[in-house]
Order: sequence, then structure tokens, then C-alpha cells
Amino acid sequence: MARDTTDLVFCALGGIGEIGMNMALYGYGPANKRQWLMVDCGVSFADDNLPGVDLVMPDTRFIEAQRKNLVGIVITHAHEDHFGALIHLWPKLQVPVYATKFTAALLEAKRLHEPDAPKLDLRIIPSQARLNLGPFDVELINVAHSIPESNALAIRTPAGMVIHTGDWKIDETPVIPPLTDAARLKALGDEGVLALVCDSTNAIREGRSPSERDVAKSLGEIIAAKKGRVAVTTFASNVGRIRSIAEAAMANDRSVVIVGRAMERVCQVARECGLLDGIPDFLSPESYGFLPREKVVCVLTGSQGEPRAALARIARGEHPEVTLAKGDTVIFSSRTIPGNEKAVGNIINGLVKQGAEIVTDRNQLVHVSGHPRRGELTDMYHWTRPKIAIPVHGEAWHLAEHAELARSLGVPEVVAAGDGQIIALREGDTRVVDEAPTGRICLDGDVLINASEETIPQRRRLSWSGAVSVALALSEKGEIVNEPDVKFSGLPLRVGDGRLMDDVIADAALLVIDSLPKPKRRDPDAVELAVERAVRSAVNAVWGKKPVCHVIVLVV
Repeated sequence: MARDTTDLVFCALGGIGEIGMNMALYGYGPANKRQWLMVDCGVSFADDNLPGVDLVMPDTRFIEAQRKNLVGIVITHAHEDHFGALIHLWPKLQVPVYATKFTAALLEAKRLHEPDAPKLDLRIIPSQARLNLGPFDVELINVAHSIPESNALAIRTPAGMVIHTGDWKIDETPVIPPLTDAARLKALGDEGVLALVCDSTNAIREGRSPSERDVAKSLGEIIAAKKGRVAVTTFASNVGRIRSIAEAAMANDRSVVIVGRAMERVCQVARECGLLDGIPDFLSPESYGFLPREKVVCVLTGSQGEPRAALARIARGEHPEVTLAKGDTVIFSSRTIPGNEKAVGNIINGLVKQGAEIVTDRNQLVHVSGHPRRGELTDMYHWTRPKIAIPVHGEAWHLAEHAELARSLGVPEVVAAGDGQIIALREGDTRVVDEAPTGRICLDGDVLINASEETIPQRRRLSWSGAVSVALALSEKGEIVNEPDVKFSGLPLRVGDGRLMDDVIADAALLVIDSLPKPKRRDPDAVELAVERAVRSAVNAVWGKKPVCHVIVLVV
């Protein structure tokens, strides 16, 4: 690829073609000594293709190699998909992290609950701050979203201004201010916007998102109509929603019980930041059983079907303090993230078996998205009037619909970007000029591993076909000293003809050893390879699957 001499570039290491794992880089200067600014450092959650993995985050090897030229990390807001990887990846980068008060407090609370988490160089900045980081003049702009203190960024450079929207929506009546700052965005449009890097999550949806205040009204009406206990599950970070639930409980003479560590942590930080002023202290789960059924509202984690979260444990009848019964109501004040439908469905079925009534956004207004629909996106383009549009934060369908909308609104250049593409932001000549290596890093227990390592494919094979271990003792002459020691996991105990699987494996091992020439029988490596192949073939013949096979040969 031709050498890049541009002044201003954009590169996403995550967050394009997917919802989650957001990490954007802006670079300014000649290609051989460019300075970089990172925006957000998020995670996504592992699916069934990554068994045993907890979190997935961007591979940062490209920017690690440029670390001396990385001027800082600016966090737009405190959702996990925007700041959840910081604790794990910051040691590789070790640059200042800039965040507003609530975001910084939530990050610090999260860090204190992580064993051996590093102390970050965390710098708190006020809302609407403006800071100079190397060649970047970064201005924070208030936007409405489903978590407090969300920000768009106006990133000024000598080559032009980029507006990086982060996650946002237009909400004229939010439960927790501020509103999206339309006046400031219009002023930036008048100043001249080279590029708009914009949220695509709801680009496939027409119209405008309902207001958070509409949800608050609906929740109040539902809670007022119920006679038994009411449990509400929502995203732990949605402080506005938690406040709405608490206000509805107050209006109906009910106490609020908070259940779930993530929910407790967010509520504590929200109180410290003044976001729950006027709301009575929440009660602990230990109080739940002592409250009359008509006097309690329980706010729980687990809206996405997480198996260890409070709601899943209640649905299984395993929670030590909280139970539900006939006459109680569970409100899912959330949207089920694609891929979580089965887990959420299992929880709903468990709750229904216990007699609870279920309310979701399918039959009541109990949730609204924090992302812009097409009408709101149209406003953003009218306000900012960018020369270049780069849709981000969405899957392929969302990005394509966003791109089509931007073109229909007259944006001169619309870029279909991909993770790792280094895009020169030149008016009239925007194009990919280089590629950065990208990938996924997995948090596997307490260890970070690359998703391309053999560990994950091996684990998938284990989940499908199990594992066999065979231990053999041979004399120096290659003679079998005793019967093979066979252990296996994930295989059936008996095969179709009634034989024990142990016998099938042992017989295959003995038969192949007997068939080996004497020189090979005296070679432990040759014996291991032959037994492994024979065992896998024999098991496949009687079961139809080839297990992972480990053979240990001891010469005695």
C-alpha cells in the first residue's frame, strides 16, 4: 500500500460491524511520527463460540507499538462497551485517562472490586470541558443517553474538526439532565465539521425514540396497579431508570430493595454524585422478607439472562433472601440484546412457573433505547453538516442503513469503514491509506489470551467431542508392563453394542502397540502418536466422534 502522508486519520480497533468493544483512534501528523488520541476502551460479552471466556476486548498491539505517541484516552461515558476494558488493557498503554466525575467514580468503584486491578492515571474533567492533548483540542458536548454524563466529542486539529458522537439520543424530557446540546452542535456545524463519526445502533428504526420520562410515567402506573410484590430488572448503569422506579415506589408507599452487586455499586456512586438526591436510602436484600408484599419494589440485576445474576437465581429458586410467588409481578425494563433471547426466556419461564406475572416492552412501555432513530440522526446531520460521514457502533445492517441515510441527506462523502482501516480524512479525497492489525483479546478466567490462540478452538472441540487420556508403562524393550490406564470426560459410558467405552479405548491401544515393529515400540514418541490415532479412530467407529486424545508413555 502507498505510503501515507496525510495529517488527520481515523482508525477503529473495535466497534465497527458489531455492537460493543468500542475503541477509536485519531491520529495527526506525518505517518512516521503521528500522534494518537484514543476514544473509549470497551468490552463485549462472549458468546457460545468462546466457551469459558468472560469478556472480549480489542487487540491493542498496534497502539502499544505507538505508545510513546499516544497522548491520552478520553472516555465518552461509563457503559461497559465503552470503558470496560480499561482495567485490563491500561497496563499495556499507561497513559492518562480522562473522564467526567460519574464515569471516573464508577471506574474507580469497579477497580476496587477487581483483584489486583492496577491504579490508573485517571484525571477527572468537568462536563463541557475543553482540553488540549498534543495536537488535539477536545471539547466535551452534553448528550442524552441511558447513563449519566454521556458526551460527544468535538476533536479539533489543524486539519479540521471531527465530531465523535459516542452513544446518544434526543430526549427533551430526560429523568436525569442534561439534554443533548443542540445549540452547541449547531454552533459547531457553523464552525465547520470535517467528519461526523456517529452511532448507528438504531439506524434501521424510523421516527424518534420515546422519552425516558414516558417510561417513568408508565412504570408508575404499573406499580400503582399491582397488589403484590413488584420486581424490576434493568441495566444496572441506567441511573435514570432506577430513579424513575424509586419515584414510582415513593408515590405508592413502597420501599426499594436493591439486589445485585453491580446494581448496588452503581447506586452508591450515583448517590455520591448527587444523582439520587431526594430519594430515600435503598434497603438491602436482607430486608426483603420482612416487608409486607404490597410495600416492596425490588430492583434487580439480570435483565440479560446472566446465569449468576440475582434474577436468574430467583428464577431457579436459589436466592437466599428473595423469592417470588403468585400475585407478584416482574417487569423487564430493558431490551434483550440479540443472542440473549434463550437465556432471558429460560428465566421468564422459571418465574412464570413460580406464579409471577411478567411485563416486558412487548406489552407495556417499560423501556426505551438510549440510541438515535433515523429522525434523530437526521437532526444531527442537519445540525453539524459534515463533509464526511463515518457510521460506527453497529452491525453490518445498521451501518449500511446509516450510510444510506447520510447519503440521502446530502453528505458529500460517506465512508464504509471497518476495524483496522486507517482512513485519511481529506475533504474530497477520503480513503483507506493503511491497515492496523486488529483482533480480539479474551479474558479467560484471570488471564488475557488472544482469541486466535489454539486455546479457544481446543475448548470448542472438547465441548463437542470430549477428551480421552491413556497412560501406558513400557519396558526399555518396548514390552507392555501393565494394562493401559484410561480416563475420559464427555464420552458415553457404553457404545451401541453394549461394550464399555473404557474397553474400546484400552483394546485399541493394546492392539496398535502389538502391531508396531519392535524399534518403534522402543520409541515413546512413536508409541504415543500411534496410540492417539488408534484410539481416536476406534472411538469414532463406535460413536461417530473423534475425541481429543492425550497419551502418556512411561518407560520403566
